[in-house]
Order: sequence, then C-alpha cells, then structure tokens
Amino acid sequence: MPADLVIRNALVIDGSGSPGFPADVTVTDGQILGIGTGSAAAREIDAGGKVLCPGFVDTHSHDDGAFLRYPDMGFKLAQGVTSEVSGNCGFSTIPNEPGRTYMPGDISGSGSGWTDLDSYFEACMAQKPAINNAMLVGHNRIRAHVVGLEKRLATTEELAEMRGHVAKAMEQGAVGFSTGLIYEPGRYSDTAEVVALASECRPYSGIYATHMRNEGDKLLEAVDEAMLIAREAAIPLHISHHKSAGRRNWGRVSESLAKVDKANASGMDITLDVYPYTAGSGPMWQYVNLQNIDVEWAKGVMIASCPDFPEFEGKMVPDIAQAHEWSIEETVTNIVTSPKGHQVICIHFIIDEADIETNLRHPRMLIGSDGIPELKGNPHPRLFGTMPRVLGRYVRERRVLPLEEAIRRMTSASCERFGLVNRGLVKEGYAADLVLFDPETVRDLATYEAPKQEPAGIHMVIVNGKVAFEDGRHTGVGSGQMLRFKR
Repeated sequence: MPADLVIRNALVIDGSGSPGFPADVTVTDGQILGIGTGSAAAREIDAGGKVLCPGFVDTHSHDDGAFLRYPDMGFKLAQGVTSEVSGNCGFSTIPNEPGRTYMPGDISGSGSGWTDLDSYFEACMAQKPAINNAMLVGHNRIRAHVVGLEKRLATTEELAEMRGHVAKAMEQGAVGFSTGLIYEPGRYSDTAEVVALASECRPYSGIYATHMRNEGDKLLEAVDEAMLIAREAAIPLHISHHKSAGRRNWGRVSESLAKVDKANASGMDITLDVYPYTAGSGPMWQYVNLQNIDVEWAKGVMIASCPDFPEFEGKMVPDIAQAHEWSIEETVTNIVTSPKGHQVICIHFIIDEADIETNLRHPRMLIGSDGIPELKGNPHPRLFGTMPRVLGRYVRERRVLPLEEAIRRMTSASCERFGLVNRGLVKEGYAADLVLFDPETVRDLATYEAPKQEPAGIHMVIVNGKVAFEDGRHTGVGSGQMLRFKR
C-alpha cells in the first residue's frame, strides 16, 4: 500500500535545534513514516527546497471558546500553528455550570454543554477543530465558580472545593494550573491559596503557569512570589508573556531573567514565553481604577473591540478624546462604564522593543501569541501574526536568534514543556504536524490598523497527517485533536 503523503526535496529543520538537511518526508496514518528518500504515496508534494519543520506550538492562547466559535481556527492555522495551550492567565472554560455567567467580559466564555475537561474536549471534537488543543485549568474560573467575585480570602471549605476542581482537571489530562493574579477575582487571593491549588498538580507532573501579580513597578517582587509558589508546590514554573511594563520599567527584564537563571541553577525548573510585540491586550475594565485613572497608561491605549462604540475600534484614546472634546479620564470612564463596557478589549502600548529582543535571546524563552479571538472588532495583530513575525523580523531581519533555535523553541521545547509527547520533532513515529515555509519571504502582514491579515510565506500546514492549509487556502479537513498531558 502506498503511503498517504510524501513531501520531496525539503530542507528539513527537525525541531531539535540541529542544522537543516535535505530529505523527503513520508506520512501515513497521521504519523511520520520515514525521513530520507520518500516512498510511493497517494499524494506527492515538491517542497522545492523550502523549509519543512514541525508544526508550531502557541504556548499561550486564549482560544478555549474559539474552538467552539471558530473551529476552523484560521487565524492560527495560517501562521503554521498546529497545537496550542489554552486556559491561560487563570481564564479557562472549566469548571463550568451550564448557562452560568461567571464574570463580566469573560474571555474564556461560558458554555451550555460541558462541566469538566472531558466534556469540554468532547464538545470541541464535535466541531472538528482544525488544530490541536491542550488545556490549563484556570484559577480565575475556579475561584469564580466556588467563591464568586467577592473581594475576600477563600474559606477553608471553599479552598478544599477549589483544590478538588484542580485535581479533577489534572486527572482528566490538563497540562497544569494557571493564574492571572492581576485580574479579578484572582487578585483577591493570597499566596497561600495559590500554593494550595498549584500543589494539586504535583501528583500529575503538571506545571504552574502564571500571569504574575505585577509586570511593572513590582515585577521583581512578582517573580519572587511566582518562584515561591512553584517551590512550595514542588512543581515546574512557567512565566507567561514575560515583560517589564511601562516606560519607567523598561530594561528590567534583564534583572528578572537573572533571577530565573539563578533559580534554575539552584535546581528549579522555570521557563517563560513572550509575544513579539510592544503592546499587550485584554479586557479594559480589568486595568482601570475609575477613582484613579492612570492617564499615562491611557494615552497609550487603542480600542480593539467596543460593542457600544464600534466607531472607536482601531483608534487611540487620545484621538477619541480630542474628537469628542473629552478629557482622557472622561474618555476612559465613558468607555468602561458604557452598558457593555465589560466587553471592551483594549490594546496598550507598554513594552520596549529592546526588551523583546532580550527575552528572545534567552534559551528558556518560548513563544506565545496571547491573542484574544474577538474577531468582530479590531483585534491585536498577534492573533494573526505571532509565529511569522518571529521568523521574519527577529530571525531573518534582526538576527536575534538562529532559525534552527527559533524553530526548536516553537516546537520541541514547547511540546516537552507542556507534556505533548510524540510531537514537536520531524522524527519517525511522531505525529505528522508539519509546516512548509519559505524562510526568505515568511513575514507577518497583520498590523494594528489592519490586524485580520494572514501572513506571507507559509505554504502548507499539515495537522495529524492531513493537509489543513495550502497556498492560502484552508481545506476544512478538521483533523485537530484534544491533547492530554501524557504522564
């Protein structure tokens, strides 16, 4: 019997960090059958010397709900993403009480057809997703489920119930536990609560992934807390979207990374991820204190989605203020307190370009988009452009890191970190998640002004042995899987 697929004349960069080599790659039954001289196959593809590498892994996504709303996952597939880790920043779709609304503007979404990870994965698979999905269980969701949004510490009984939800998710295959300690309601917890919940990952070899309590003036203290939590819970630590936010803090990522290096040298196991943009994004109300609006921050804010004022989408707060003869404070207040103000997503320019390059040079740094899949507005361009931006801007143009090393971080290193076994390498017996791209032309096309543009230079994406994207066309094959941590 012929194989399903053979890709001939490729420059294989296998995801290990080793130099590329010319080879054919043969695929059958969703797996890589052979590397070398390809055998006969039902379909043969001439790579023409382009790079063939493992599918990219987005280590930081918020696509929990997107797998149900947009199962074609076009904004990730066109980047070469074949797997991702959702449930970040403490926001996840589990646990879930059908029909319940957990918090205003919940970016993970609520659902009517699932209660736990097993039933959520079942609901996703029914939609025939285009890419693979692994899941973290989120602290904000668990706390909202058990305690609500009350500004207080959890009781002993509530803490025990929350621990049960973490343990259940881990038992069902979650890759770890995530927090977003800057957000409501996670911000109301103390360190001891987080340690207790993270400890439930230990029997399952899960990790602690955190959007830390502070990424600005108190960055170093937040890193200390994250390391304390992981140390006390005796599990690995992953620091999400590492940055030093706000102009007065630019450059401090070097101090933060020095802390990480020292801790790793002492026996801890810490990794990080970064997105290659100078702006972050999230629910605007979560960043605003209406009694003391940070005008400096607000001047650097663009509105991404705004149901009550769609004409504001894609515009900066100062421009909105000038057009309406409002002060900066009035503009922020009017947006956030509008009837659907909790659904407003903003983009805030808070990061130094030099810090991005410092992050990317660090050997324990992975890549995560942190994109919010709100397609009705003007989303952050990282939703569509993250992986090609790393390859085009920071590998080819800026030479911040070699191509082979960038691919290693985006593939095998990410799979190893999040327990995605038999993925992340072009290797016989591994899942056939593959990307064919031109290293000379690959680049992101999404901009802040026009974010919903697919990148250039990605020619083919194969997910579990099926061609899911080819020369700008999404095939709709729906071959993605829900990935459980293999222990």
